[in-house]
Amino acid sequence: MTGARHRTVVRPVHVAGIGVHSGREARLTIHPDPGAGGLRFLRTDLADAVEIPATLDHVVGTDLGTSLGTDDTNQVLTVEHLLAALVAAGVTSALIELDGPEPPILDGSFLPWLEALEEAGTEELDAPYPVLQVRRALHVDAGDGTSYVVAPCEGYQVGVTVDFEHPSIRRQSGNWLLTPGSFRDEIAPARTFGFQAEAEALQARGRALGSSLENTVVLSDSGVINPEGLRFRDEFVRHKAGDLLGDLALLGMRIEGQVVAERPSHRGNVELARTLAVEHRRDPEGEAIVDAAKIMEYLPHRYPMLLVDRIIHFETGKRIIGLKNVTINEPFFQGHYPGHPIMPGVLIVEAMAQVGGLLLMDTIERPEEKVVYFMSLDKVKWRRPVTPGDQLVFELELLQFRRGICRMRGEARVAGRLVAEAELMARVMDR
Repeated sequence: MTGARHRTVVRPVHVAGIGVHSGREARLTIHPDPGAGGLRFLRTDLADAVEIPATLDHVVGTDLGTSLGTDDTNQVLTVEHLLAALVAAGVTSALIELDGPEPPILDGSFLPWLEALEEAGTEELDAPYPVLQVRRALHVDAGDGTSYVVAPCEGYQVGVTVDFEHPSIRRQSGNWLLTPGSFRDEIAPARTFGFQAEAEALQARGRALGSSLENTVVLSDSGVINPEGLRFRDEFVRHKAGDLLGDLALLGMRIEGQVVAERPSHRGNVELARTLAVEHRRDPEGEAIVDAAKIMEYLPHRYPMLLVDRIIHFETGKRIIGLKNVTINEPFFQGHYPGHPIMPGVLIVEAMAQVGGLLLMDTIERPEEKVVYFMSLDKVKWRRPVTPGDQLVFELELLQFRRGICRMRGEARVAGRLVAEAELMARVMDR
C-alpha cells in the first residue's frame, strides 16, 4: 500500500466536525511534510503543546479508541480512523494540527478521510520508509477472547473475525488483500457502531458524548435503529478491520505479511503492534550494523573466545541486539558432550555479556582505551539447549549506568524461543 519511501500530502487537508467521545468541535489540518518526519499530531488549542508522534511509545489509552499523548493534558483521542485512511492513501509523513482533543468523527467511517486525502494528492519523498517483513508465524493472545496470528505472505493481508451476542452481528469474518482500491471499496465505508443499552453508562464516564445516528451505527436489543440501515451486511467486521489497520500504523513501518485477528480490540491491536516491533528488532536476517571486523576493534576477545558475529540493532544507551551462529566446528564441542553436542550455558552467558560490552562501549569516551569487566550475574536461567546449527539472538537492555558501573538485562533466543536470560553488572575501566 506504500512504497519503499515516505509519502506526504501535496496540499493541506482541512476537516472540521465533532469528536465522537469528547463531543467537542475540532478543526483539523493535515500539512505536507517534505522533511519525512513521520506522522505527528499537534494540539493548537493548548499553550506550549509539543508534537505527539503517532508511535507506540506515545499510546496513552485504548478505551473505546486509541489515544496518543505526551502527558496527562497533551493528548489526542480516537486516532485510528484517520491513521487507517493515511495508511490506505500511502501517507507516512505529515504534521496533523487540531484545535481540540479529538479528530472529527465525520460519518463514523474511514471514507471521508480517504476522500479528503485523495483530493489533496500525495507525493513520494526522497527518504526510505521501513518495511516489516513477516518471516515466521507469530501468535499473540491478548486475553478476553482476543487473539492474533501473523504469518508470511506476499503483500499486506488482513483477516478479521468478530463475535457478538446480538442478532444483527453474531459471528462475522472477512479477509482482504489490502490495496488502495480494496480499502476504499470494501473497508472505508464501514462505520463505527455501539449499543443503545450502553449509551447512558458510557456518557456517565465521559465517553460517546458526540455519538449520534449520523456518525454511529446504533443497535437496540433487536436490531439496527439507523433509518438508512447498514452499508454492508457485515459492516461490523469491516469496521473492525479498518480499526486494526489504523492501530497497526503506529508501528511506523509498512507490513508485508498476513494478520489474522479473532475478536480484535484496540488494546489487543496495540499489544500486537508492540510484539511485532520487538520481533522486527530481533530479526536475524536484518542488515548487519556492526560486522565481525568492527567488533574486534571494540572487544579484546579473539578466537576461540570471541562469541559475537554481528550486531543487527542498536539504540545508544538503551538496547543492543547481536547474533552468534553456532556451528559444529566450535572448539568447545570437542570436549563438551561430544556425542550429544550442546553449547555450554556459561558460554551462552559469556556471548550475552560480550554483546552487552559493545552496548557500553558506545556510551563512553575513547572506547579504544577502555575494557569492560563483568562483576556479577543475577537471575540467570537456561531455558532450552543450544545445539549446532542454531542462531543465537541476544538482546540486552541497559538498566542503569552510573560512575562507570552498569546494570543490564539480557535475553537469548533461538528461532524466537527464549533459551537463556540474566541480569549482568559490569564496570568500565582503563585497559
